[in-house]
Amino acid sequence: MNKKTNKEEIIVPALRNGTVIDHIPSDKLFKVMTLLHLDRLKSQMIFGYNVGSLRMKDRTKSIIKVSDRYFSSQELNQLSVICPNVTLNVIHEYEVVEKRQVVMPDELHGIMKCANPKCITNHEPMETRFKVIDKEKGVIRCHYCEKEQVISPDNIIK
Repeated sequence: MNKKTNKEEIIVPALRNGTVIDHIPSDKLFKVMTLLHLDRLKSQMIFGYNVGSLRMKDRTKSIIKVSDRYFSSQELNQLSVICPNVTLNVIHEYEVVEKRQVVMPDELHGIMKCANPKCITNHEPMETRFKVIDKEKGVIRCHYCEKEQVISPDNIIK
């Protein structure tokens, strides 16, 4: 039997059930892992760092495969703040049953802290609310004090 192999390919095990987060900019991989608390998981996880990507052309990507773990809408909204437009694949019995882009919603609820020290959300136990003004530049406006700010990973509520 003469079987040819491509030595440039890396073979990783397929997921029976779980989630694949693909097209993560490589410089954001560890922020994503921290945000989603992947360091606390006991299930199998595989990640690739600085992997070539046809879709991302001149940049490298990262990818995360998490066995038996699915993410809530709130977690995906948080993910969209750090790296919008990643691809999410939901796997059941080795088959992709859902594939979609993670996009930033028009409003962010309970995800970001307001940068205005006088904002009521910084003094009262209440959920923050922001209107997304510019998704490309990451500009948001607080519903309560109307302060505009640029999204920063440092202001994400964990």
